Amino acid sequence: MDSLRQQFIEFALSAGVLRFGEFTTKAGRRSPYFFNAGLFNTGGKLGKLASFYARTLLEARTAGRLGFDMLFGPAYKGITLASATAVALAQLGQDLPFCFNRKEAKGHGEGGTIVGAPLAGRVVIVDDVITDGAAKRESINLIKDAGAVPAAVLIALDRMERAGPDDALSDRSAVQELERQHQLPVLSIASLDDLVAFVRSDAPAAAAVRPYMGALEAYRSRYGA
Repeated sequence: MDSLRQQFIEFALSAGVLRFGEFTTKAGRRSPYFFNAGLFNTGGKLGKLASFYARTLLEARTAGRLGFDMLFGPAYKGITLASATAVALAQLGQDLPFCFNRKEAKGHGEGGTIVGAPLAGRVVIVDDVITDGAAKRESINLIKDAGAVPAAVLIALDRMERAGPDDALSDRSAVQELERQHQLPVLSIASLDDLVAFVRSDAPAAAAVRPYMGALEAYRSRYGA
């Protein structure tokens, strides 16, 4: 598997952000794994996470799949993630502007809902995951209203899950639906397919989670988009 993705999965495992076992998702599904980006909660972990975001962006640009001019972080998790990614990009020689939004408009000082650089050019939205896509659609509209161009959405993990109740599953995942509706690429550092490939691999860190292979593949077979 791609070395960047494998490194990220190993990092998420060691940080306790990615766990295997029996978990119940917000949608009520029994999942053999759980990913909680909120547990990237120290300076060292956040800095390393940001480096993965930055490298994923730069790889996409080098491959000709994406052009971008600045970063946007949706309140609230996206604020920290976009800010840290901007720092990581600067450390890699790409010093780009970034901004984020407030949930409520400020009535004094500079006012408005946007903090940081003005929205302009091609904007990448940085966040942790996509669930129903509603928050990302709000960000896309905000960027367009400012006269800028949404270039992509960048997330940590794409669960690649079909939306809806078990008896009426959608044909698409939330990520695929967002891409279809807005003609906008969604980049992820890693995905469910990468998790499966990692658990199957002979990487030393995979040995401890290999017992979950059957459950992981069954979950992907049932809910994977």
